[in-house]
Amino acid sequence: MRINVENLVSISEANQNFSKVARMVDEKGTAIILKNNKPRYILMEYNQLDEDEKIGDQEINEVAENLISKHMKAFKELAK
Repeated sequence: MRINVENLVSISEANQNFSKVARMVDEKGTAIILKNNKPRYILMEYNQLDEDEKIGDQEINEVAENLISKHMKAFKELAK
């Protein structure tokens, strides 16, 4: 994940003006909330989280399929 410096918000600002931070997420996709000047939390739309997880699942499935096809002979031997 790339961090855009325009998406950084202090935890006190997020606490005092959450609606502003929510609008930022609507416009830019995410907001990184800083605690003690370090990235600590990510605020994003729930639908975006679901999409990111689906992409991760696809990548895992592709890796699994590649490993299985690459080592099919060994798996068949182990199945005996």
